[in-house]
This record gives sequence, structure tokens and C-alpha cells, in this order.
Amino acid sequence: MSKAPSRREKRAGKRPVPAMNVTPLVDVVLVLLIIFMVVIPAMESGARIELPSILNVDEEVKGRVDPLTLSLQADGQLFLDKEPLARDALETRLEAEHEADVMRRVVLRADRGVHYDDARQLFSTLQNIGFPGISLQVNERGGASAPAPAAAAH
Repeated sequence: MSKAPSRREKRAGKRPVPAMNVTPLVDVVLVLLIIFMVVIPAMESGARIELPSILNVDEEVKGRVDPLTLSLQADGQLFLDKEPLARDALETRLEAEHEADVMRRVVLRADRGVHYDDARQLFSTLQNIGFPGISLQVNERGGASAPAPAAAAH
């Protein structure tokens, strides 16, 4: 004769299968997403203003896309778009570049060790030639690894 299953055996066969209920997790994530979607644009925009518009938009010129790059190393060596340039030929070459395209902009790069006066003289030369825009290129963050150059009389 077969024996009837015991109470323990009946329970063992009908154990609940563990399953994770993710519905509350999804609800919380969606609420957080909605909160961030509402709050972030308000934080970025600042004061609400209406900017003026223009009717005749200037055409895109080469000077805005392809600027000249004038570099000054700490030892005083000049480069115009990675090409070495003698200091006595500087103004002549820059004037020729300006005459070729009067709307071309210039990016001035100077080594950290260059004296401010030297960089300012280059900037003044570029302004006197008549370049429409002169940008100073800098790093995003100042490096603390190199000590600041000592002040020297010029």
C-alpha cells in the first residue's frame, strides 16, 4: 500500500517561487526622471530673456572656420600655422595674410614662460595690421605642476 504524502511533503512541492517585484523600482526611477526633466532646464537657462533676431544673416566666411595661428615659444621663436617665422619677417607676412583674406581671424598662442609684454606686443601688432578678431588660446585649467616664471626687468 502506498502511504499518503505527509504534510511536509505536500508543502515542499508547492513552495512559492521567489520573484523580484520591479514595479516599485520602475515607479521611483520614472518619478526621478520626470523631476530631473523639469528641474535641469530651469537651472541651465538662468533668467528668461528674449534675444533679438536679425533678418539678414551674414554668410559663413572662411575666417571664422580657418583662423591663422600665431605661436610664441618661451625662447622667443615664432610660428605661423606650425611654420617657423623670423621676427623681422613677422609684419610683412601677417600683412600679406591679411590682404589675402581681410576677414580671417587670428589665434595667438603664447607659452606660459613668455613675458606678458612680449605677448602684448604681438597682440598690438595684429591689431595694427587690422585683423577683425584676435583670440588668445589658453588651457582649460591652469597646471600647478610648473612654477610661475620669476619676474624679470624688460
